[in-house]
Amino acid sequence: MHTTLVSTQQLADHLAEWRVFDCRHDLMKPDLGEQQYRSAHIPGALFAHMEHNLSGPKSGRNGRHPLPDPAGFVAWLGKQGLSKGDQVVCYDAANGSTAARLWWMLRWVGHKNVAVLDGGIAKWLKEGRPVDALVPEPKPATYALKQPSGTVDARAIQASLKSLFLLDARAPARWRGEQEPIDPVAGRIPGAGNRFNAENVQADGTFKPAEQLKTELQGVLKGREPADVIHYCGSGVAACHNLLAMEVAGLPGGKLYPGSWSEWIADPSRPQEKG
Repeated sequence: MHTTLVSTQQLADHLAEWRVFDCRHDLMKPDLGEQQYRSAHIPGALFAHMEHNLSGPKSGRNGRHPLPDPAGFVAWLGKQGLSKGDQVVCYDAANGSTAARLWWMLRWVGHKNVAVLDGGIAKWLKEGRPVDALVPEPKPATYALKQPSGTVDARAIQASLKSLFLLDARAPARWRGEQEPIDPVAGRIPGAGNRFNAENVQADGTFKPAEQLKTELQGVLKGREPADVIHYCGSGVAACHNLLAMEVAGLPGGKLYPGSWSEWIADPSRPQEKG
């Protein structure tokens, strides 16, 4: 059972029996990932669309990538032919942040056997491993819903803001409120610490060694328990990468604020901070 990362060699050795999901996504070009998938993907991979499969309807007040209805999400898993015992591997084109969203969502509904491909399709292609353009047609199954867990909502955060520790996964300049290329307001949730999710990986896009991650993350936590950390970012995607890094480092149990900054700023009465 693999629950955090798998290597390209491990996936190659088990390609015939593991379930693979392509999670490529571009924030500025939402359909690019699916176009890339249809052009070429790891053999047997199904496509998980960030906007259609890994997010729910937007209301204008629930953030850029609100979580979907859990029952709808598990219905989609059933259509992909997924069973509870399947080993799932998620990959993307970058450092694993969109793959980590599906990794976290599967765990959210109780699927334990899920890992992210370390280095993604970039490493797979660099090693000359096979791709094809065949779109699998899985046999639908019934995937049972387990009560979702692991999230904290805006109301709970606002009610206990002074006693909580939030960790922001955005770039430091966005965390400081110096720039905001995506959302209409710059800044952060008051008191939030910063761990830019890009710092979890090495130059080749693979995750840093577990012990290095543990040292770096404990430096950010400053003695706090991992389970007491609430992770957020711009829209609840990059934060999942930090949650994965915490698991790789042996620091499990953190929670996700799915709405993140894009939801937080939709209500002007919520406090904000810069600097």
